[in-house]
Amino acid sequence: MLTKVAFVSALALMLPAAAFAADLSGEIVTAGTHAQLAANAGDLGMVHMHLHHTVNCLVGPKGADFDPTNINPCAGSGNGAIVDSTDTAQIQKLNAAVATAEAGIVSPDVATAKMDATSVYSQLQAAK
Repeated sequence: MLTKVAFVSALALMLPAAAFAADLSGEIVTAGTHAQLAANAGDLGMVHMHLHHTVNCLVGPKGADFDPTNINPCAGSGNGAIVDSTDTAQIQKLNAAVATAEAGIVSPDVATAKMDATSVYSQLQAAK
């Protein structure tokens, strides 16, 4: 006989991923956390890595800017904050944050990349 927890767990495994509601707020918070980590990182490689994590949370695994060589800390939270949002103004803010993060990712200067990361964090706070 299955316990309630085992039954719910088994049922959850049978449902398609689309049956789960996206956690848009969680995706934005996680992206912001990684932007903060990038802003506080000790070297350029870590700044770039955390900005990649930020972008992956925002664009989702099907997004053009998704980098499969970096983790997606929002995996299981939805399809990416931009995809999961239905608010046009919010989508514009999230796209602007992606553009700023991408600028930080390509920057060869640690101070500039960290400033971009700080800007991304502020943009995401405004997008909540």
